[in-house]
Amino acid sequence: MENELSETLLPRDNTCLLGHEDAERLFLNAWEQGTLHNSWLISGVKGVGKATLAYRLARFILNADSAHKDKYSSLEVSPDAPAAKLISNGSHPDFKVLQRDYTDTERKKILKAIKDGEQLSRAELKDMKKSAFIRVDDVRTINEFLSRRSSQDGWRIVLVDSVDDMNSASANAILKILEEPPHQTLMLLVSHNPGRLLPTIRSRCAKLELKPLPDNLVASLLRRYRSELSEAEIKKVVAISSGSIGKALNYVDNEAVSRYDALCRNVSLGSRFKIADVTDFCNNAVANEESYDLTRELLLKFLSEAVKTAPDPTGLAAAWENAVKTFAETDSLNMDKRQALMNIIVNICKQF
Repeated sequence: MENELSETLLPRDNTCLLGHEDAERLFLNAWEQGTLHNSWLISGVKGVGKATLAYRLARFILNADSAHKDKYSSLEVSPDAPAAKLISNGSHPDFKVLQRDYTDTERKKILKAIKDGEQLSRAELKDMKKSAFIRVDDVRTINEFLSRRSSQDGWRIVLVDSVDDMNSASANAILKILEEPPHQTLMLLVSHNPGRLLPTIRSRCAKLELKPLPDNLVASLLRRYRSELSEAEIKKVVAISSGSIGKALNYVDNEAVSRYDALCRNVSLGSRFKIADVTDFCNNAVANEESYDLTRELLLKFLSEAVKTAPDPTGLAAAWENAVKTFAETDSLNMDKRQALMNIIVNICKQF
């Protein structure tokens, strides 16, 4: 059941999107009135539904009959519609997705498996490393895609998930496309941190800002997709999910609540923390890239919540800034992740 639900929740397959009706209506109105902007920046916290919305927009545009606009009251498209099936299979000729690609080493493994007639599982692909950025050469493939005529003389759609993953070279390359997009081209840019993007990228896009989901809706979706959870477990997950169903599901599947509790226990001891316990916590955290990313997210979540409730948040605010800086340096300089986590946690303990 869990595997089935996980597959259903892939953005390209997921036809269920709740809580973002205002954003959908804004887009639909623009299409109906013939004022659809060619570039859209879809922003919000991770896991709130940005990519799901982007695929939903793409399915609608590639399926809708523009000669009969009055018959559409929503962006809903049947999963059995040809456009929906092609998008789900990654084979629609007028739809291109740009994401971080696998590293050269991992790509060779994939090519070898194809050559040998083997099919890598989704779990195997998930464990493979991806490049740190969307490369400029990958962005340039958009030009080749857009140079081709639409298969049905309609729209061509490019989804970038996410535009945050671009370095300066690839960001400038995408900017050139945004400056002079071809006729009937729709660019959908997903961003978790739009404030960090080039101002010129932001200024060339219409905005769809997705708000965090209310706790009761996150809880309702958890009951739907993880029915084995107790109400007490749901309450704990919702409390650390920041209004994001994607985060909530990821937390459930990766036992994030117990990890968050362990972090709280270690930090609550303050200067009396036990180095052996912190070491064990960090060793488990760096077991793989996904585990490290989850721990980093939970640690920053802990700090942001602690800052809100502390009588004097000065020290904790400084610890948060230090953590953000340390994580960024660890990523950019390929430093020891385990040591970085230990340094951050020890620094936090000093504030309690």
